[in-house]
Amino acid sequence: MKLFLRSLIFNLVFYGWTAVLCFALLGTLVLSRRQMAGVVRLWLSHLAWIEHHIGGIRWRVIGRENVPPGACIIAAKHQSAWETFKLHLLFGDPAIVLKEELLNIPIWGWYVRRAGMIPIDRRGHALALARMMEAAHKAIDEGRKIVIFPQGTRVAPGEQRTYKSGIAALYQELNVPVVPMALNSGLLWAKNSFIKKPGLITVEFLPPIPPGLPREEMMTRLKDGLEAVTERLVR
Repeated sequence: MKLFLRSLIFNLVFYGWTAVLCFALLGTLVLSRRQMAGVVRLWLSHLAWIEHHIGGIRWRVIGRENVPPGACIIAAKHQSAWETFKLHLLFGDPAIVLKEELLNIPIWGWYVRRAGMIPIDRRGHALALARMMEAAHKAIDEGRKIVIFPQGTRVAPGEQRTYKSGIAALYQELNVPVVPMALNSGLLWAKNSFIKKPGLITVEFLPPIPPGLPREEMMTRLKDGLEAVTERLVR
């Protein structure tokens, strides 16, 4: 019962404050993309405070030295909504590959568009891929980090899902390092779960995979490394 009440209060405050800020910050939509990234970080820092002080959720980062300065691809495990609220705090001004339909969410989608994310039509048409690559090249030229979830969706701890071809396409096209990002957020903030458990979430960056490797070798190194470290973090 205590955990339920704590989760109830947390969800009310977390999502209620998000709704308040979405309306209160509408005027910032006229700002530049870089300025908008600062607005997003402000919002996410508020949510991190709520997580810590109401939800009892703390987090730590291991292996920051493995993230090179400047442009690269971050290939992140995706277990929960939690990590989507940390990407701007981790990387400052990332370009996140996300479902195109998220841009159509009223008000919230306006902020996503303004922040310069990389939408992808998951129906996989050639035109959709070309648009994704165009946006990705622009982000790399601006020195931004591209964040992609290589399995394409949230995957619960212990569950296995196929690694999609999008990460390989970006790797071959952009000629920048890929940094694997493991985590265990699903232990505390499970997919589609009302209950949020207090505890410590760990994010761990693995050594970067250099550009120029054959597609199959890169994918093998990415999958083997991410799965092994994620399994360790979950244990």
